[in-house]
Amino acid sequence: MTPDMILTNARILTMDDARPRAEAIALASGRIAALGTRKEIEPLAGPQTEIIDCHGATLLPGFVESHLHLVLGGAELAHLQLTHVEGHEALAKAFHAFAANHPDRPLLMAQGGHYTMLDHPMTRHDLDAIIADRPIAITAHDHHTVWANTAALTAAGLLHGRAMPHGHEVVLGADGTATGELREFEAFAPVIALGGEARLNLGIATGAEPSPWPTEAEQAIDRAKVANGLAHAAKHGVTSMVNMDGNLYTLELLAGLRREGMLTARVKVPFHFKPHMDLAELDRADEMTGLYDDEWLSCRFVKMFMDGVIDSRTAYMLNDYPGQPGHRSEPLFPGPRFNEIATEVDRRGHQIAVHAIGDGAVRTTIDGYEAAQKANGRRDSRHRIEHIELIDRADVPRLGALGITASVQPPHAPGAMDFAMFPTLNVIGKDRWNDAYLCRDLAETGAPLAFASDWPVTDISILRGIHAALTRPTYEGGTDQRVPLMDILHAYTAGGAWAAHLDHITGTLKPGMAADIVVLSGDIEATPPDDVAGMSVALTIAGGKVSYRA
Repeated sequence: MTPDMILTNARILTMDDARPRAEAIALASGRIAALGTRKEIEPLAGPQTEIIDCHGATLLPGFVESHLHLVLGGAELAHLQLTHVEGHEALAKAFHAFAANHPDRPLLMAQGGHYTMLDHPMTRHDLDAIIADRPIAITAHDHHTVWANTAALTAAGLLHGRAMPHGHEVVLGADGTATGELREFEAFAPVIALGGEARLNLGIATGAEPSPWPTEAEQAIDRAKVANGLAHAAKHGVTSMVNMDGNLYTLELLAGLRREGMLTARVKVPFHFKPHMDLAELDRADEMTGLYDDEWLSCRFVKMFMDGVIDSRTAYMLNDYPGQPGHRSEPLFPGPRFNEIATEVDRRGHQIAVHAIGDGAVRTTIDGYEAAQKANGRRDSRHRIEHIELIDRADVPRLGALGITASVQPPHAPGAMDFAMFPTLNVIGKDRWNDAYLCRDLAETGAPLAFASDWPVTDISILRGIHAALTRPTYEGGTDQRVPLMDILHAYTAGGAWAAHLDHITGTLKPGMAADIVVLSGDIEATPPDDVAGMSVALTIAGGKVSYRA
């Protein structure tokens, strides 16, 4: 078959152990037709073949975003971005400018706040001092806390509190009214709804479907936001992704974009199983898989949250938080209950991914996966643990032994990229720094690594993640957790594809595989971290279709 496109004069990293390097690649009908030296590949060109000279740039498999929130991220691109905004004066300036540019928005929502952006815990009164006559709110960079002003709390019906499911909280002050701090997704969902994005929040907040089902006009509004997220991902070289929240509606939106020719990445969408659900709800995961199980859209996947996050002290710990005797938080799924769920999900043939931040949550998750293996026998499940920000050393080798994927985000480690060392490390406690944010130790004990950004928690740029993994600081009393460059690239490509059961489609470059590639300008093999950080995506091809040019 005559190639549609040939990329030549490139330094190709195939991620295929049998043939790790090449100089040129030929693509035909969305597949890799041939791979080899320039002398082997260039003569394959026909009169209509597009030939791209890469001028020595690095070409490798398309990036796999192993953990992101596509729908939320697409919507949040239109919100106020607060990364690097510090202090009351800068915060007020940013909000006032945003409010002036958006006079008709029912909610002025900001993203990227953090727990110490003011010199004291943020309250609704701090936000009232900025804007009092319009609802405003700030989402923390970890997306597990929202701070809202009085107008937003009143409009959302939260000013005087509201009963919430376990693990979700409207924080109340001594006077019995809300302080403005809303912990976890169901607590701040009513505020999100003020901005008209309740439907898009369901996949992560409740796991439910919109009711009533959205009209075509409403779906078109939501599809446009998802399309923005896809375009942003394509811009950064992402050709496959695991969306870490979801429901059938998410898949329907993506299917609508596919019909319109706007689906530029392969997307795996889970069924989100919540603590209140009965095992029979897993029929919904079966239904989603039955409807969507092809190369571009798939399910066969269940996502759960075991705990919250460290900074708000909602992560589940094996020991008390420093300075808080008796407080360890609690798992959203107690051990016996999780064992039962994991065993049933595994029996049905679905993959499981569990958000587990604290070492107690990580151990409970490992125990559940082990229980599933004992009950059902070991299979190629590739169950995952998301984040693993703190782990007891006794549990480190268990991931490799049980075949559990360590799905971690290099930019999240305190001191890496935009995440400050403190207060997170103080909350963990200095005696546990050696157990925090491990990457190398997990890999060296046999755990498969899958790297991602967790967008929109951090910038989706994979190149920033590469930089973070290469330059990660070594905490006092800890071990060096930096990962070699080729291992990092593997975790963002072939490792991510394997972890998502997409390795038969993409993840390596060899004839017959999907033509998912990315070409990087700059020197990917350079050792100085600044050179790596400065690289840019020059060209992304998903399924043979050019989706972005710099």
